[in-house]
Amino acid sequence: MRVFPWGFWLLCVASAPARGDSGSKARSCAEVRQLYGAKGFSLSGVPQAEISGEHLRICPQGYTCCTSEMEENFANKSRSEFEAMMKEAGRSVQATLTAQHRSFDSYFQDLLNKSEKALYDAFPSMYGELYTQNVKVFKDLYSELRRYYRSSNINLEEALNEFWTRLLERLFKLLNPQYHITDEYLDCMVKHAEQHKPFGEVPRDLKVKATRAFIAARSYAQGFLVGSDVVKKVSQVSLSHECTRAIMKLMYCPHCRGMASVKPCNNYCLNVVKGCLANQADLSTEWKYLMDSLIGVADRIDGPYNVDTVIGTIHMRIAEAISNLQENKDSITSKVFQGCGNPKISTKGSSSEDKKRRGKVTLEAKSSAQALEMLVLDAKGNLTALKTYWITLPSSLCSKKVMASSVSDDKCWNGMTKGSYLPEVMGDGLANQINNPEVEVDITKPDMTIRQQIMQLKIMTNRLGNANIGNDVDFQDTSDDMSGSGSGDSCPDDVCGKRLSKSPSTRQPETHAIPKQSGHGVSGASSRSLPSASLLLLLSVAVIAAQHLWR
Repeated sequence: MRVFPWGFWLLCVASAPARGDSGSKARSCAEVRQLYGAKGFSLSGVPQAEISGEHLRICPQGYTCCTSEMEENFANKSRSEFEAMMKEAGRSVQATLTAQHRSFDSYFQDLLNKSEKALYDAFPSMYGELYTQNVKVFKDLYSELRRYYRSSNINLEEALNEFWTRLLERLFKLLNPQYHITDEYLDCMVKHAEQHKPFGEVPRDLKVKATRAFIAARSYAQGFLVGSDVVKKVSQVSLSHECTRAIMKLMYCPHCRGMASVKPCNNYCLNVVKGCLANQADLSTEWKYLMDSLIGVADRIDGPYNVDTVIGTIHMRIAEAISNLQENKDSITSKVFQGCGNPKISTKGSSSEDKKRRGKVTLEAKSSAQALEMLVLDAKGNLTALKTYWITLPSSLCSKKVMASSVSDDKCWNGMTKGSYLPEVMGDGLANQINNPEVEVDITKPDMTIRQQIMQLKIMTNRLGNANIGNDVDFQDTSDDMSGSGSGDSCPDDVCGKRLSKSPSTRQPETHAIPKQSGHGVSGASSRSLPSASLLLLLSVAVIAAQHLWR
């Protein structure tokens, strides 16, 4: 007669742990229903009160307010929301880099435009037909300079040499109208130009200074665009299946467990996000190099290469060169005749009075050095702040977007229940995620899109390094070359040789202890076996009861 009450008591005890911290009365699911509806999902089939959670595949399988469909919907929602967080964070960086590019580009273009306008305004009165009959030569020069700055495939030194050659040919004929000068004669004259230096030292001096300034300016502007493009492409990389599960567990499982007000533990959030963004963190080294290289070129632009003075006074240097030719016309003509022979006298015979300089016009360059200094200071401040972007992204997302609790909080969501989070925080980058307790990461399979962007950063940094010493280097697209060092794009043999197949022991089962159940902790992996254990216990009780009945 005592068998039934004793067996019933055992059944009650066996079922008690499954309730966890929920108490004897099923809790209301009103908060979850409200959240679920606010996310745009239908409330049809959503429980009014907690139900048993054996059906759950991601969240802990205790009593829950989530059905299988809700869990799946929340998982998809958490994925889209986290990807949106990534894109939003990326857009902020893109906006900063794009704004810096726009500011410098506007300044540089304005500098070039003012120089060109000053030339067009002053040269007609200064040189008469020497200018008016050669307007295209000057327009072509500024056009080539702009094309080079905009990254066209132009050899800047050759473009400048071509300008001086064309200008010399035109001016020599205009300054010597009494002679019939053929194209063959001009070819001979040009060959002797280097030793005669008809324009003085201006062509050589301008070529050295302008080339350095343009190379630096072009690479500097490109650097901002490349950085922005890398962030855009990396921000569009989709989350892995394992990451989606981990993000769901971090963001929505507390709601399913009836703990909507409990914030995720900070270190728990960091491990999840570091695991999800392991490949992105590998950008950090090359990203920092790019930021440092941009800062270095910025110092050159506002320093030794003196962009403001060099670009802003191009028209003045051209005027100086023309004046040198006019003042030394007789000497230069005599030397050309000695080397190339006397040309035939022209039958047209026109006066050259109008072709000479008509009057003394003073050319002035309005300095915008202060504006450049402010641009550079602002850029350097922003670039310095962006150096650690990829490394600090997990903590930034956890604190500002996921709204994780404080580091010392011991009443936060740890992935299983409300309590403390014990595992250590993983390092940054793919190789450091081999023992991540929250996200299963295959460190032998780096993301190819991100590896390509690492290569783009290397290429741009190399270009800036050359610009810093005045060299112009054109690169072939080597995005498919995945080799390289210092970027996390290669992993050690002793690590890459291991295929991540995690066992419960790897996931540190002692770290997610659930109060009021047992003295042993329960990991995320083992939590899914709780209903099975309860079922075994119930079967044991049934067997014992049957044995007593047989007696």
